[in-house]
Amino acid sequence: MSAVLGWAVLCGTGLGVGLWSLVSLTPRLTRPRLIDRVVPYILDISPEARRIVARRTVNPIPVLGSLFAPLFGALSRGLSSLLGGSETVARRLHQSGSVKTVEEFRSVQLVWALLTFAVATVITIVVLPELLLAARLSLPFVAAIGGVVLRDWLLHRAATARLARMRSELPTILEFLTLSLSAGEGILDSIRRVSLTSTGELSREFAGVVADVHTGIPIGSALQSLSRSIQLPEVTRFVDQVTGALDRGSPLAEVLRAQAQDSRDQTKRTLLELAGKKEVAMLVPLVFLILPMTVLFAVFPGLVVLQTGF
Repeated sequence: MSAVLGWAVLCGTGLGVGLWSLVSLTPRLTRPRLIDRVVPYILDISPEARRIVARRTVNPIPVLGSLFAPLFGALSRGLSSLLGGSETVARRLHQSGSVKTVEEFRSVQLVWALLTFAVATVITIVVLPELLLAARLSLPFVAAIGGVVLRDWLLHRAATARLARMRSELPTILEFLTLSLSAGEGILDSIRRVSLTSTGELSREFAGVVADVHTGIPIGSALQSLSRSIQLPEVTRFVDQVTGALDRGSPLAEVLRAQAQDSRDQTKRTLLELAGKKEVAMLVPLVFLILPMTVLFAVFPGLVVLQTGF
């Protein structure tokens, strides 16, 4: 009976998700809101406007969503207060290039926790009915905690990968800035040219700096804000040298050319260190797999001959 009930819950859940997906495809027959008509004109200066445009235009099951929104919001706030670390999450979200806020990320974590809890509950009912009662009760909660931790780990991994791409792009961008400054352009025009003509993660961050300057923020403050949000040592060094050169009136081209050379040398050292680690890692299958198999093939025929007496 329990197995039939579990399969019924699983099939009902699948049917419900399918119906929700079909409902989400139906267009809304409502008038556009004022904010939806304004955001296309402020995309270049407002990150919030870009985030609103990136949203889905259709929300599946608006009635049920409105009914359960207060409960879901309370659970999300409870999860956020329980985990804490909002500043760390906000920094990782920016480092990963995500447009989500901390509250939205906590909501995603809550969804992951609820889904893993539901899947673990179905598994304990359908697949593992012979487990002890304590294990059957604790497994869904352990799975929910694992879902929260897994989503946080994926965010950390995405942030680390994007920072690595920025680190690899920095020498080329510094050389590009040096050429633009040597040609007589200012630092703002050089950054704008880099953000428009190049593609990459760091170029997108420089485009945000240009947008901030156009809103009235001084270029030094915009660069310092970029350095604090990314917290990449190479970018922090670049920002400190640029702001220091602007304050002292030093030639920026020479400063950036020296930093580009230092960044190239640092990249070479990093590659050499990585190659050394990979070389050691390549010895693991050689020592623990190939060498024992070679010894086994060399010794096994002799042992067979000794045992048989031939």
